[in-house]
Amino acid sequence: MREVVGNLPVFTKLTPNTTDILLPAEAAMAGGADAVALINTVNSIIGVDLDAMAPNPVLDGKGTHGGYCGSAVKPIALHMVAEIARNGATKDLDISAIGGITNWRDAAEFIALGANALQVCTAAMLYGFRIVEDMNDGLSDFMDAKGYKTIADFCGLAIKNTVNWNDLNMNYDLKAKIDQDKCIECGRCHIACEDTSHQAITIQANEKGGRDFTVVDAECVGCNLCLHVCPVPDCITMEPQENGLPYMTWPEHPKNVQKVAE
Repeated sequence: MREVVGNLPVFTKLTPNTTDILLPAEAAMAGGADAVALINTVNSIIGVDLDAMAPNPVLDGKGTHGGYCGSAVKPIALHMVAEIARNGATKDLDISAIGGITNWRDAAEFIALGANALQVCTAAMLYGFRIVEDMNDGLSDFMDAKGYKTIADFCGLAIKNTVNWNDLNMNYDLKAKIDQDKCIECGRCHIACEDTSHQAITIQANEKGGRDFTVVDAECVGCNLCLHVCPVPDCITMEPQENGLPYMTWPEHPKNVQKVAE
């Protein structure tokens, strides 16, 4: 590639439609790319016309897959940017991040994970180019609040805390806490925990004729599900518990079957 383009800067755009983003990233680097741009759109079918019995949009009775983009793909893009930024072979590649960047916070998150350039498309389609000015203003306010003078001051700062799942501390203990004064007694936390999680939230009638929802600490594993389904901000919080246990990763944990087998 480099022989063909000479001294022109080369940004290789990477597809997310792969099981390992490091493979094309390393190939791009080996081919002489100056930077990578990611992610491209995600192959998808957005729906099916049940009258025409064909994927939407239907063209002359037929449909096909398309490229999914926008805020829905942001988590995929963040993950892939982080993988490249923290991989030893590709950590020095410049990264132009793409995928669901809609506001200043989105931009800051990609920068914190190692992106040193950003691209915006879907948000500009929805709101016009003015959205970029709003992002700049928001980023400037964020940097002032944090004391960052330049983008480089926080570019990649989150990489050191981005690890493989089996390097997390298995002894870290979180418990959900429900603020009874803020609770509207909708019961969504109880339903979510009872039906799909660890049956750690009880429901009891109270003296006022209402209902109290209480977390059973012995059963709570800190999964955060109740917090996410609760419609009231800060009604449910996740609170760290001091248990005196040392940092222990999954490879070290006695419940790891592979470790036991060794």
